Amino acid sequence: MRRRTPRGSYAIKTYKYTLLSFTSLNLSHNRHFSMAPLRQTLGAAVFVASAAVAAKYDQYILAPSSRSLHPASVYEVNGTVSGANSLTTSSNSTDGRGSAIFRGPSAVAYDFGKNIAGLVTLQVGDVDEDQYIGLTYTESSLWISSEGCDATADAGLDEALWFHVTGPGNYTVERQHERGAFRYLSLIHNTTGGIEVQQVNVRFTPMPHYADDQLRDYTGYFHCDDELLNRVWYAGAYTNQICTIDPNHGDALVHLGEINSTQSGSTGPNTWYNNMTITNGTAALTDGAKRDRLVWAGDMAIAVPALVVSTNDLISVTNSLDSLFGLQNATTGQLPYAGVGFRQTFSATYHLYTLIGVADHYLYSGDMEYLQGKWEDWKFAMNYSLSTIDDSGLMNVTSSNDWLRFGMGGHNIEANAILYNTINQGLSLAEALNDTSVMNSWTEAAAGIKSAANSLLWNETAGLYHDNETTTLMPQDGNCWAVVANLTDSDEKNMAISQGLSARWGPYGAPAVEAKDAVSPFISGFELEAHLEAGNVTAALALMRLQWGYMLDYKYMTNSTFIEGYSSDGSLHYAPYTNDPRISHAHGWATGPTSTLTFYIGGIHLLSAAGETWEISPRLGDLKEVDTGFETPLGTFASQVNASSDGAITGMRFQTPPGTMGSVSVPGVSGTLVNANGTTVQLENGMAENVMGGIWMLMRNATGTVGGGGGNGTMGSATPSPYTGAAAKDGASSLLWLFVWFSLLTYSEREKKDR
Repeated sequence: MRRRTPRGSYAIKTYKYTLLSFTSLNLSHNRHFSMAPLRQTLGAAVFVASAAVAAKYDQYILAPSSRSLHPASVYEVNGTVSGANSLTTSSNSTDGRGSAIFRGPSAVAYDFGKNIAGLVTLQVGDVDEDQYIGLTYTESSLWISSEGCDATADAGLDEALWFHVTGPGNYTVERQHERGAFRYLSLIHNTTGGIEVQQVNVRFTPMPHYADDQLRDYTGYFHCDDELLNRVWYAGAYTNQICTIDPNHGDALVHLGEINSTQSGSTGPNTWYNNMTITNGTAALTDGAKRDRLVWAGDMAIAVPALVVSTNDLISVTNSLDSLFGLQNATTGQLPYAGVGFRQTFSATYHLYTLIGVADHYLYSGDMEYLQGKWEDWKFAMNYSLSTIDDSGLMNVTSSNDWLRFGMGGHNIEANAILYNTINQGLSLAEALNDTSVMNSWTEAAAGIKSAANSLLWNETAGLYHDNETTTLMPQDGNCWAVVANLTDSDEKNMAISQGLSARWGPYGAPAVEAKDAVSPFISGFELEAHLEAGNVTAALALMRLQWGYMLDYKYMTNSTFIEGYSSDGSLHYAPYTNDPRISHAHGWATGPTSTLTFYIGGIHLLSAAGETWEISPRLGDLKEVDTGFETPLGTFASQVNASSDGAITGMRFQTPPGTMGSVSVPGVSGTLVNANGTTVQLENGMAENVMGGIWMLMRNATGTVGGGGGNGTMGSATPSPYTGAAAKDGASSLLWLFVWFSLLTYSEREKKDR
């Protein structure tokens, strides 16, 4: 089965290319076409067109163009404040310079329009003697308060920060108190007298290893005919950017073990500091921007694929993985539950997620040297997990630590599915490394897990797996992972699980029944994959619109980044926590759609290191247009697909790097693939094997019909609607457009090399 694609470490400047509107082609089946006359006539036009579209889909990118940010608007004013709006970009001032005068006890809550992060500087003008002005931060408008910030501890609020203002000048927050995420910033004046604030400036600190003017330089992109899904893709990309931090500024966890979720009464406001070193290097990918600002391998399993298809920033991924292996138990091989701060705590699943992280790193980067350096420690950790398999054939889990779900333990289906998946990834890595020492034992262990899980935990009546043999609970996490890991033993089980999970949905998303009334964007990211692996594309798209649409547009969300979790009734309560202000509204584990839209809907699957082998298999569901692409060290992968209203594919172009090889799958479509050199490959039952890397276009047969290519990847008999876009209708003109497209791509690749 296909797996999500692994990870690499490059911050490459992006130069995108035009993918012109098109229709399926209607050409003869000659084996070669001459392009020479076209090259002579189109060269100049191609040059201009490429430069004009370098920033394709730039309007969706939420990352700022500068690290210097100012409030977008005033959310609310309390007390006597004149000129509050003059400090916003919604006023006539583009740099937020103005004059807001606070008199007596008063406050202004400023709205930055999206979740941001960083260090605040206030520029003060006229001021009376001995004045104080404070700052409080919150991601959600629910927690705007003059008493404190939203929370990072298990109870209470975080304390406000105060400036003792003794005269005009700039007052900047100390670096140890940079705030990891906030949309709303309140300025609080609590003394008699007056103070004039002339500017509010935030120095945006995420992505510290990127140049100040390159935060928007994505190497990947996505666009379709559903605006909500476009916004979801880019919000996921931005969420991972804001979760990428200076590794010297992780959460110091000053109240860990001191303030807990069962504490009664008021605890604060609590002190808070972001000054703990969590990894080496210049950047680290963390779980959440506000908290925990630590390395959690489980979160990375969702965040990293989304990061790869957007920014391809594997520098931060490498540093985070290294920090986890640096804490490996030298006696047992156990890897930590999380990085610094939880080095002595173990989780059977997060131990495996760290191993998945290395496999993914190799998949996306092709960095054999990195894999070789980790391999002995990888095997050590894997052999520890295998040692926990008992006579049943399943791993017996003795640690309750997981993603904060309840009831982890025993022959747990989620843990065993993840183990099965990780063993198979290990077998692939061993093959790449030519290490035959593990093949037999690991293969045997995987087969035993698959057999035992299906015989002991499968409920034929419900069409779902039980959490373990001792419970009737049928969890979201384990059933998703069973499909994703290919632990199931039939396509019928895959579809049964897909239908069973979708039948549970409420008005706000997919419930994680193993975590009481929680909706978990983390586990729902795996549910998206489960639906897609089962061939239920429409269910995956429906869940994105339902759950991620709610997370993006609900008035108490940030409307820009994705939340850690919430309640099935839509409220901002997350069952594992008792302190609602603590919930993180920028959590990388919630960014699943960003990768699944590119990999599954756009159909770009990397099958081996850096995409040396690949599959192009778009599944549009109810979408009519998809345009997506990203980069690995081998080059550009891109896919542009059109479909009719009933899901039949009517046209397709794709690009893969030279020197690679792959296959194409468009079930039910009959036609021919043509590359820019005139080489053709005939589709057989919608399939083509051994397709060389390059730029290809789908030409339909001369009958003018394309059968099938249904949105869910099933055979069909639909005739596509006539194309009404700008591309030409006849074969010769279609060939012309093919060359224009090829020339634009070729010029763009040359331009990247020149830079």
